[in-house]
Amino acid sequence: MPRQRLTRPVNVSVVVLALGVAVLDSLTKLWARHELANGPRHVVGPLWFRLTYNTGISFSINRTGPIWTTLMALVIVLVVAIVAVQAAPGLATVGFGLLLGGGVANEVNRLVVVPHQVTDFISVGWFPVFNVADAAVTLGFCALIVAMLRGSTLVEK
Repeated sequence: MPRQRLTRPVNVSVVVLALGVAVLDSLTKLWARHELANGPRHVVGPLWFRLTYNTGISFSINRTGPIWTTLMALVIVLVVAIVAVQAAPGLATVGFGLLLGGGVANEVNRLVVVPHQVTDFISVGWFPVFNVADAAVTLGFCALIVAMLRGSTLVEK
């Protein structure tokens, strides 16, 4: 009797989108660390580019435990990756691609770049300073919520 492989389809579009987000985020953070080291730049209205570093997670939560934050974020990124590559076509693919790309980008920043903190540089009024990966994570969550509210399937079975 021939062996059957237990395989699930991999949504390549999620992987491509995630890689695109991660590359864009890395390039913008590199730019920010170089160009904003001597001070902030006003862009337009309430938008500023202001270099800051975050040892915690979103909104600087858990800044006192960077090792714990890094380990927990790594576990979360791995779980999201396992689910994301099984995303259903459509809005779920976009949502998971943005979510995974942003998570991976911030985790790479935390692990590889010195200082071992997430580089943030987009400042809008009173809102906390953020980066491209943070925006991608937020948009990814929003896309997944919209998909769920529409009754869409999020992952292939």
